[in-house]
Amino acid sequence: MFTFEDMGTFIWAFFVTLPLTLLIHTGGHAFFALLFGGKASLTIGRGSKLLKIKNIEIRKFYFVDSACYYDKLRKDRRWKHALIYAGGPLFNISSILMVNGLIHAGVLNTHLFFYQFVYFSLYLLFFSLIPIDYGENNPSDGKAIYDVLKHGKIYKEFN
Repeated sequence: MFTFEDMGTFIWAFFVTLPLTLLIHTGGHAFFALLFGGKASLTIGRGSKLLKIKNIEIRKFYFVDSACYYDKLRKDRRWKHALIYAGGPLFNISSILMVNGLIHAGVLNTHLFFYQFVYFSLYLLFFSLIPIDYGENNPSDGKAIYDVLKHGKIYKEFN
């Protein structure tokens, strides 16, 4: 049962763990955009800008959302865009495997933080791969992968 004593854990999860998983997810998109010669920038959160460090912009409500923007790629191909769209889920899967592997190897101790990290990563993974539209020109990763491979539709702003 959730009690007042659980508020510290909730605050930690909501304001630290969730944004970390968002950063990893969005960083996955940016990684592949950079790998294919594009320039990528990340926006973490919504609302007014708090801070900008190189190509990463952190906004007031940093725990709400994240987005990756990228420009023209070297030798533009559909499969490259598909990998950029898959980059977020791939980084989430990789981080889950890494955390669980380090715990299994005894490098990390089991801790509620890692449980929450894996939980939020799985949550992002699940909802990013369902092929649906979250609004106009705001597809899930799964929908964007489908659209670019089937129809050649490219999204330059990506969540």
